Amino acid sequence: MALINSDFHVILIGRKQGEKQGSRRPKRGWRLEGPPIQGLLHPPFLLHDCDSAGETHYHHSPVERGRDAAEFSFFFCRREEEGGREGAGNWEEDMALKLHLPAEIGGVSFMDSSRGSLQKLKGGIGMKKKDKGAAVVRRARCSAQTPPPAWPGRAVVEPGRKVWDGPKPISIVGSTGSIGTQTLDIVAENPDKFRVVALAAGSNVTLLAEQVKTFKPQLVAVRNVSLVDELKEALANADHKPEIIPGEEGVIEVARHPEAVTVVTGIVGCAGLKPTVAAIEAGLDIALANKETLIAGGPFVLPLAHKHKVKILPADSEHSAIFQCIQGLPEGALRRIILTASGGAFRDLPAEKLKEVKVADALKHPNWSMGKKITVDSATLFNKGLEVIEAHYLFGAEYDNIEIVIHPQSIIHSMVETQDSSVLAQLGWPDMRLPILYTLSWPDRIYCSEATWPPLDLCKLGSLTFKSPDNVKYPSMKLAYAAGRAGGTMTGVLSAANEKAVEMFIDEKISYLDIFKVVEVTCEKHMQELVTSPSLEDIIHYDLWARDYAANVRSSAGLSPSPVAA
Repeated sequence: MALINSDFHVILIGRKQGEKQGSRRPKRGWRLEGPPIQGLLHPPFLLHDCDSAGETHYHHSPVERGRDAAEFSFFFCRREEEGGREGAGNWEEDMALKLHLPAEIGGVSFMDSSRGSLQKLKGGIGMKKKDKGAAVVRRARCSAQTPPPAWPGRAVVEPGRKVWDGPKPISIVGSTGSIGTQTLDIVAENPDKFRVVALAAGSNVTLLAEQVKTFKPQLVAVRNVSLVDELKEALANADHKPEIIPGEEGVIEVARHPEAVTVVTGIVGCAGLKPTVAAIEAGLDIALANKETLIAGGPFVLPLAHKHKVKILPADSEHSAIFQCIQGLPEGALRRIILTASGGAFRDLPAEKLKEVKVADALKHPNWSMGKKITVDSATLFNKGLEVIEAHYLFGAEYDNIEIVIHPQSIIHSMVETQDSSVLAQLGWPDMRLPILYTLSWPDRIYCSEATWPPLDLCKLGSLTFKSPDNVKYPSMKLAYAAGRAGGTMTGVLSAANEKAVEMFIDEKISYLDIFKVVEVTCEKHMQELVTSPSLEDIIHYDLWARDYAANVRSSAGLSPSPVAA
């Protein structure tokens, strides 16, 4: 089971009589709560209005409960006050019921009993009624079944785990990017601990050729097919000549290389999803640096990882910190996750000045050395919003139990609060090599030379400070939490739209503030097509759709180009 138990979420959408279809009325959401037993809800239950802080309450009662399934009925009773009298006025309701499930829950079916007899409905309940009385009442019955958890929230050391004769074999997808090059730095420093059996890159053939000469992998892939001949020419006089497979097929073969034990997924964006799936199906553990694997693919990837008994080990600093903090915790001990954020390039800039910022300004991160896309994400705080979604999938935490705080020094990489109110934190210099190293060496701790890994001197640091993030300066947080709660394909759409918007900003086609507008408009549009339990094909389809729609948002809305650097 996950360390934090998840609640069922129910969304009820209503429209007042006389309003046009599609009118922008705030959607009202309710949450179904109850103490879980082995992942199942059981009485007493309470359905309350989340948006009005519980001012109006709605109740339901269970009708049956089994060992492997929870079956319960509930009703919605909507009462409105007009002119001081409850139930006055005429109402026309469009009601839609959807159940958004945590990773532990699956196999849901719905039964509509509003017509006097039970009728099985696919995926949710939709109904429409004109009501001139005091309330709109609908009853439904739901059956939910719980397969074993896809991801238990922490990796467990198995008795008799395999010990390699010699260095641990790894493959790297995205070897010429920021994560890939830092991973190879670790391998170069620890040749007795790790060896590279396969490398995949996108288009940086010059750097890839140098990596091949240094690390001598058996297999190499270059995603850009047109550059294969250039790579072969660069390796013409090399002592070691690996097998070269071009295109996406080659990247997938690198990810599932038969001699590898762990694959480092360093490709940015949804392009890393298929290789990760291939690695999971091959039984390789995942050193996860590609956020989209869980942000977009979580509902599909997690059950797959469980099926193949694969461990997903986070290689980014924040989730690695959480992962390290919970290693000694018993089940059910985790109360809250606290993600720390540097605040990015504009943390000290007043919000009203953001309309003037240039691309070069956004790329000046105060603490970390990273790629362009992630550095801009740090400035907008979209990286932290995406990390909230990733933490939800990795550790089974509900969104209400995941908090973001600004920590300018970037020394505490994240914290967890336990049920007894203790707070555990992981500290270290802002160096991505440390979480990558821990992911590769887990559950061991490898000695690092003080010459290249200086010890943390808290006395020199002097102080560590924290503050709440500014919701005006960082609207990305609200968008990310909303997308996470919507679930399904919405999180992938959020990520893809942001990736496209950042690309347009870096290319000086839109302004910095337009990034938020592009993402919000794209997510609003996707509400009409949201898929709550997506297949891999759904995830990839809506990733492409979001990028295309985001690009058209820019042109159709006439968004302003980024200020040109002087």
